[in-house]
Amino acid sequence: MSIDPHLAPHWATSALVTIDMQRDFLSESPYGLAGTTEIVPALRELVDAFRAARRPVVHIVRLYTGEDVDLVRRSLIGGGADMVRPGGKGRLLAPGLLIGDGPDLDDDLLLGGAPQPLGPHEYALFKPRWGAFHRTPLDGLLRGWGVDTVVFAGCNLPNCPRASIVQASERDYRVVLATDAISQASDQGFREVAGLGVVLLDVGAIIAGIAGR
Repeated sequence: MSIDPHLAPHWATSALVTIDMQRDFLSESPYGLAGTTEIVPALRELVDAFRAARRPVVHIVRLYTGEDVDLVRRSLIGGGADMVRPGGKGRLLAPGLLIGDGPDLDDDLLLGGAPQPLGPHEYALFKPRWGAFHRTPLDGLLRGWGVDTVVFAGCNLPNCPRASIVQASERDYRVVLATDAISQASDQGFREVAGLGVVLLDVGAIIAGIAGR
């Protein structure tokens, strides 16, 4: 199937952005999203492929502290819900996503708006709301790396990934969604983002593109 040349991914100038793949959002967690633990193996393959290609990987994370919280969760967090709290184990990335145990998250650095290096070409970045570009330096980072194609994967397509996809599209990035490395997906959800010009590919096809096969 041919892809519109304005939408076709440029793998040599691509980056991978993972969304909210933290332990508190895994399937078995009290505030988890069904299907999120199950995508970790495929997502790890994708992260490994970007590492091997020396392309940027940005792990977008949430941290709930104080009153700067989405309205829909403000009562929950204000009531003491233990969800992605600074210092807590639940805020950490899902086991297996980082090499070895990976570095701990630097909450102060992240809450201050700075990217945290996790390895060569790999970073964590805090977002205060649904979209990965809202009140974050993500756009500047991607532009600085010469990125024009963003591959999205991670937790809960209807919410944070979808918001991030819309924001990326508004900024004229070529957008790819990893269809088997995204939780809470549906045929309807895929149709809707495809209507925004998102290219839908499975992990195998993305890995082949990154590897130049």
